Amino acid sequence: MEVLMKILVGFDGSNTAEDAIAYSMVQAKAFDARVFVVNCVAQSHEVKSKDMDRMANADSELTRVQEAMKNDGIPCETRLLVDDVSPGERLVQFAKENDIDMIVMGIRRRSKIGKLLMGSTAQYVILEAHCPVITVK
Repeated sequence: MEVLMKILVGFDGSNTAEDAIAYSMVQAKAFDARVFVVNCVAQSHEVKSKDMDRMANADSELTRVQEAMKNDGIPCETRLLVDDVSPGERLVQFAKENDIDMIVMGIRRRSKIGKLLMGSTAQYVILEAHCPVITVK
């Protein structure tokens, strides 16, 4: 059976990311799609022990999500991408490199000041992605 669609889910372990996973599972079943679950970690050149713990936790969460999808009959690949670029840039790059058809992301409501000071991964992806971006809140 040929997979017709590729869905990318930006996953950071948050409640809204879990909601994005649930939404992507519904879409994957409806469109016979393969799901790529990606956790992007912005990392400077110096790796600290807390960073190693965070990456190990992210890896175990990705494994949990992949098993849940496979148990539901959904083809799923996971990636933990550690890079020195922002998560938004890395998600857009991954989507282009893998010919992704749709991106699903969980979003949290933040003030305009919060977005200005901390940036918004979802905002970057929405503006820069080559494909449709679905946000779940």
